[in-house]
Amino acid sequence: MLTQLLGLLFLLHSANSQPINGEVVYRDTTMYGVVGKAVILECGSTLPDMYIWSFTRPRTETIKAVVYDLGQGPRIQKLAQTLGQVTVISKSADVSIDKLPMSAQGLYTCQAFYDIDNAPVVYYYYVHLRVRVPLTKPHLLVSDVSPVEGSTIWLRCNLDNGTGPIQYVWQQENRHGNISAFAQGNTSLVNVTAVNRNHTGWYRCLASNAVNSERSDRIWLDIIFGPDIPQINVTPYTVTERGYSALERETVSLQCHAQSNPPSQYVWFYNNSQVYSGPQFTITKVLRIHTGDYACLAQNTYLNTRSKKTISLTVYYPPDGSPSCSMQPAMNHTSLRLRCSWAGGFPPAYVHWAENLRRVEGDEVDIGHNDILLPSEDLAGNSSLFTCTGSHLALKQAVECSTRASLPPSEPVCLAYVRTNEQYLMLSCSWDGGAPNALVWWEGHGTPREENYNILIIRYGTARSGRPYVCHAKHPLLGQTKTCRLTLEAPVLLTQRRVVSVYEGADVQLSCNLRANYLPTSQITWFNNHGLDVRDTSKYVLLRTSAWANLTVRDTDETQDSGEYRCTSSNAVGGADLNITLVVKKHPMPPNATLIRVMYIGRLRNEVELEWKIEEDAQQGWTGFVVQHRGANKQPRRRASGNDSMEETQERISASVWHHNIIQDPDVRIHTVGRLTPTAKYQFRVTPFNHRTVGHPSAAKTPAEPRANNYAAVIGAGIGGMLFAAIATVLLLVYIFRNRNNNPRLHDMLFGLHHSQSRENINFPEDEVVNGTETGIGEMGSSSSPGARIPRAASPLTTAGQAPPTGDNEPVNVTITVQATGS
Repeated sequence: MLTQLLGLLFLLHSANSQPINGEVVYRDTTMYGVVGKAVILECGSTLPDMYIWSFTRPRTETIKAVVYDLGQGPRIQKLAQTLGQVTVISKSADVSIDKLPMSAQGLYTCQAFYDIDNAPVVYYYYVHLRVRVPLTKPHLLVSDVSPVEGSTIWLRCNLDNGTGPIQYVWQQENRHGNISAFAQGNTSLVNVTAVNRNHTGWYRCLASNAVNSERSDRIWLDIIFGPDIPQINVTPYTVTERGYSALERETVSLQCHAQSNPPSQYVWFYNNSQVYSGPQFTITKVLRIHTGDYACLAQNTYLNTRSKKTISLTVYYPPDGSPSCSMQPAMNHTSLRLRCSWAGGFPPAYVHWAENLRRVEGDEVDIGHNDILLPSEDLAGNSSLFTCTGSHLALKQAVECSTRASLPPSEPVCLAYVRTNEQYLMLSCSWDGGAPNALVWWEGHGTPREENYNILIIRYGTARSGRPYVCHAKHPLLGQTKTCRLTLEAPVLLTQRRVVSVYEGADVQLSCNLRANYLPTSQITWFNNHGLDVRDTSKYVLLRTSAWANLTVRDTDETQDSGEYRCTSSNAVGGADLNITLVVKKHPMPPNATLIRVMYIGRLRNEVELEWKIEEDAQQGWTGFVVQHRGANKQPRRRASGNDSMEETQERISASVWHHNIIQDPDVRIHTVGRLTPTAKYQFRVTPFNHRTVGHPSAAKTPAEPRANNYAAVIGAGIGGMLFAAIATVLLLVYIFRNRNNNPRLHDMLFGLHHSQSRENINFPEDEVVNGTETGIGEMGSSSSPGARIPRAASPLTTAGQAPPTGDNEPVNVTITVQATGS
């Protein structure tokens, strides 16, 4: 049937299809798809009235229908199942093929018919579908992973599947991690001729086609080569005309290295005798007998190849260390003697003196040492540098030593010290910092000579006051003599304030200073107001230097710390003392406070709130408050239940000491005291304080009872009583009605026309709360509700015959009238 329909469509096309001069329009396109993916085959830009999709396999001419739509919706043929998941896109003639197989490759033809009813137009859309296959991961093969340098190898990149054309890129990663491409093309085989050591590294191939790219795992290519001619490094490195040289008793290291893979094996020879195996040959404390030829033999055991290199080592030994330069004063510090020497060594060393830019007069004929003598007038300025140069064949360059003659940077200094428990006074004179050392002596106590006379000892107390002691100093670079003078005086003490006042409790510092830097100095000593020597304690803190001493009195007290304090100081000439008066004042008396409210908080009576005020004219002068309370004597009573007599138990609460609550906030005016005994009676008072000064306590007050409103409780109790009485009345009436024949007298009495009344007084003790009041029917026709406690403040309760409130400690009497009426 479908074949006949296709034939009819072809006849219709040949008879009526004339879109352009009666010709059918043809469109030819090529589409590419990937195996397992989706592809869309287009059939025009608009939906035709009818269309037919057909498929022709490669290398065949058979046309088979895949899907058609003759105006009644698309019909997918069984052939479509072999081409993948074929669907028609809504509102178009385009076909979508999902999960594309290789069998879907071929020619797809879409015959589209437009405007069939009027002027039919026919389009032929030829779609050539090419199905591509992604590349699989390539596998790299190498003919030899360890070739010998100079040989030829090949590398092959194998693929299991993939659509061509395929491009191959060969990458090399060297030992340093650098990656480079050494070959690329469309062939999977690469030949490498004459491999060398630079080819050593990681290799991989990258394959790519129009679908994807994949790369293989790495393969390490290890090139076998060597050994090259060895390289010998000598440490320390010293080259001479005959080869290498070394200093005697040094450690000489010979390091041999030859490029080779696998690494070379090394053997050392000394004068053709094997002495060591290994790359590094070390001679500790080389001697002159070690002079000779040293050869390094490198072997590649894998290739059985070898190479060799020989060097010559000569051992020289210069004099120990370096030239020695020294200078000494000569001719009573009027000249300078320079000496340079450098003994020992082979061959002997040569030394000579030189100054910065000119030669110093003197001979350098002697080998190993050189001495010269320079007078003071030939020396330059405040400083002169003298350099001695020594040379030796074992050294590449000359070795120098230098010495500098310089004046001391400052003037001579005179000092005085006390020694041996103030028995002797020692005067010291110095002029340090120069080279060579200056010569110093005290005037009138010795004559200038090569040795210093810079110490003058005087018995303590015999030093002269006002007359200076003179010290002389001389240096070879200076033609004149310098002096320093030392004048001794008795110390004078100063202070900032002779009278110091402070409030009680604070710390105060007393200062005592020396007017000048007296020689010799003596330590300043403090004595307190009781005449005792002051030491560092919790009460006193001492801070002192050679020029001052400060005494800090901590936590001052008026009675203990007020008075005269004395600081003293003395030296070999005399002494001085200074008195300082310390006045410790008390803080002003704080203003008075008045309690304006003391009241229990809540019905538990275990917390009391206090409120107070300060005198109106007081603006300052207090730092806090002390809230105090104590118990007072009280005999509480309790009422017995029912009609029993009252039993009273005496609980004696004796007067106790005041308990304190300290408030350190001066702005507080309200405070709550808790954890009280509800049955006890207390007194409260408040006392202001100003630092350590305590004011007068306020008048003691007893806390008042809190205000309460029991109106709701009374109403609730009344309603409850009414309900109880109503229920009892109903039950009684039911009982009488059922037993009216057995007891007619009771029936007539209750339902008669007379009324009975009863009146009863109920006593409500103080501080008891009413639980409920209501009328009740008793045996005689009247009853009263059970007694209830009510506080004194609960006055809204109103019943017939209620008694007015009485005194504070008296019970409240209330009379309640209960009536029963019969009809």
